[in-house]
Parts: sequence; structure tokens; C-alpha cells
Amino acid sequence: MTETQNYLPEFQIFVKPAGARCNLRCRYCYYLDKLSLYHDGSDLLMTDEILGKYIIQHIEATEGPVVFFSWHGGEPLLAGIDFYRKALEFQRRHLPRGKSAINGIQTNSTLIDRDWTWLFRMENFIVGVSMDGPGELHNHFRRGPSGRTSFSETLRGFEMLMQEGVSAEILCVVNSFNAEYPLAVYDFFRNIGAENITFLPLVEPRPDLPGGVSPASVSADAFGSFLIAIFDEWVEKDIGRIKIQIFEEAARTAFNQEHTLCIFRENCGAVPVIEANGDFYSCDHFVNSENLVGNIGNNSVAGLLYSDKQKAFGLAKSCSLPYYCKICDVRTMCNGECPKNRFITAPDGEPGLNYLCSGYKAFFRHCLPFVRAVAEGWNRK
Repeated sequence: MTETQNYLPEFQIFVKPAGARCNLRCRYCYYLDKLSLYHDGSDLLMTDEILGKYIIQHIEATEGPVVFFSWHGGEPLLAGIDFYRKALEFQRRHLPRGKSAINGIQTNSTLIDRDWTWLFRMENFIVGVSMDGPGELHNHFRRGPSGRTSFSETLRGFEMLMQEGVSAEILCVVNSFNAEYPLAVYDFFRNIGAENITFLPLVEPRPDLPGGVSPASVSADAFGSFLIAIFDEWVEKDIGRIKIQIFEEAARTAFNQEHTLCIFRENCGAVPVIEANGDFYSCDHFVNSENLVGNIGNNSVAGLLYSDKQKAFGLAKSCSLPYYCKICDVRTMCNGECPKNRFITAPDGEPGLNYLCSGYKAFFRHCLPFVRAVAEGWNRK
């Protein structure tokens, strides 16, 4: 590994084979407006040529024995099942001896049928399902273009995955509505058999109100309270049975381990996006002309990933961390979180504090005794 590559311990690329196209119109979706980047987006689909180049270049850029492919959207199932069969064929054709591939896909699960579940099971896909809780807690924001609710179809898809033994994980967007019902959300996920859960806070800045957010956004304190309530329930009943990503990320600090979740790493840059036409962007939340790094048609994945522009994007996270964060007692658990959320002012007047700071601080301080106890127990072994 070269000195330039050392700044990224590992990478994950969000590939958008159908661009921003989606069969739902979730009210908080930040990616739907990316349809305007490529005409109307109605027929956007990654070509075989771009797909083949991407597969080859991703394999070449991966130094470890496992190559992880991550398919996103929009709704990536709109690319069609034959697209993924071709992707798997390309992987098998180009993987050198000693390397293996893992495929992950993030979906709203409404389009899942027996053919999809068969493919996912036979090819050992890890399937992330976007679900915001039971019934109305999910339907409040996650609806179709006509306003039709999506919960029943989402749950049906998840249950089909579980019945077929597919590795399925839950991604729950915590917003101003479902944040008020943390245990209802958690109990529901536990009851449907979810074993891996990620909670993602919804933060939508308001351009017309500096430091303000949309009504759909979760408040910092509500997010902290949401996590604390679920953490206490998890500690009491579900340790070792259910994995909740933010709890695992907090525990990693006790062992001086690098965060696996990009928002908590010291620097960014390890989770770029490749759009359907091969355009390479710095991050899923920064798909814009300013953060277009290049195209894999005339640059390699490795060259773009380790380019000066991508490196500068990544290092800007730690370089812009406010002093208020640098002296925080739980800084290593958070590292200022995602740069997209750093738009409020710190108590000392310095700009660039994370909107969710008070919530994260409350949660991380709450779980810190548990994390330390885990570390002490491990060290006594």
C-alpha cells in the first residue's frame, strides 16, 4: 500500500445502478432531486460497459481478500434482477484466486418477490431494508408518488427475506415523528426478528433559517433521548442477540478500534458514490458539481479514491473540527459526526458545530460506564 493510500483504512463505494430513481417518494429523501443531474432520469441505467469497468476497477483497488460491493439508490431494485445477475457474472469472471466477493444492497423492499429472495439467498447478499417502525410511524413519511402508504409492502418484503434465510438488516430513519416512540419502534423491530439495526437521524437544514431545520428533522435532544431509551432496553434484554450499530460503534472506542461507520471516523472520504453513468462523487450526501471527482470511464476507481481532491475532501472533516469538539470528553465516540450536519455555532462562538451535538453527547455519556465495564471485563480475561 502506498503512502497516499494509508489515509483510508478501508473503503466502501455506494453504487447507484438506477441513479436516483425510486418507486416511492419519501418526504425526507435527500436523493430524489439528483434525478435532475442526468436529464429526467426516467431511463437511467448503468450500461454493461460501465458495470464491467467498475467491477474490474473495484477488485483492483481492493487489497484485502474480500471485495465488498454495495448497491444503492434511489431504489436499486429498479435496475432489474438481470442487472445483478450480470454483475455477479462479472465478479466471478474477474475475481482473482484468493479473493471473494460480498454484495450488499439497500432497498425499501416493496419490490421484493420470490425471484429476488432466491437470488439474494443463493448469492449470499446482505440486504438492508429501510423501515421506520410499525404502521403509521413508518407511513408518516414513507409513501408512494400518489400518497399511498408503503408499510404493508415493506413489511411483506422483509418477511419474505427472513423466511428464505436472507441476511436482512434494518435501517431506520429517526425523524421528528417516530423519535417520540423509541420503545414502540424497537419492540416492533425485535418482534419481527430483526437482528441488525441502524438508526439514522434525519437532519434537513433550512437555507432560509441559519442553524434551523425542517419540521421533519429530529431535534438533537430527542435523538439523544431516543437512543438512551433503546440502549437501556437493549442492555437489559438483548445484548448478544441484537446488534445496534451505534452501540457497537461506541464500544469500539474502549478497544481503540477504528470506527466502521463513516460518520464517526476522524476523517471522511472512504464512502464515495458512483452514479449510473460512472461519475464518481466524494460522498452520498455531497453529490453535486463541486464534489464530482471524475468518471470511471477515463479514470480508475483507485485513482479517484486516492486522488488529491478526494483526500482533501476527507481530511477537511478533522481540519474543520471546532475547538469545542476537540476538548469534549466523548470526542473519540463522535469525531464531530457527519460534516453535512455541522451548521450550528459552538458555545464559544466558533462555527461548524454539529446540529446533533447535545443529543450525541447525552447518549455517549450515558453509555460510557457500560463501555468502560465491557473493556475492563475484557482486559481481565
